[in-house]
Amino acid sequence: MSETDLAAVGEGHLAYLRRMSSDDMRARFPAAKSIEPGLNLWALFSADGTPLAVSDDRGSILASADENELQTVSTH
Repeated sequence: MSETDLAAVGEGHLAYLRRMSSDDMRARFPAAKSIEPGLNLWALFSADGTPLAVSDDRGSILASADENELQTVSTH
């Protein structure tokens, strides 16, 4: 199964939660340049890697996933 096929399996149903620094967010996603550097954040991504939400509060990210009926998994 290709990486694209694997991502499509969970699309609209699965999202992954990842702890990352605002510096990483700013480097990976040009639209995130307005985020203050030096912060520890939680990010929610769709199964295909599209960023869905970012917060410094893990609970609000989980609530966002729940509101959108997404099952969350964590990455390391």
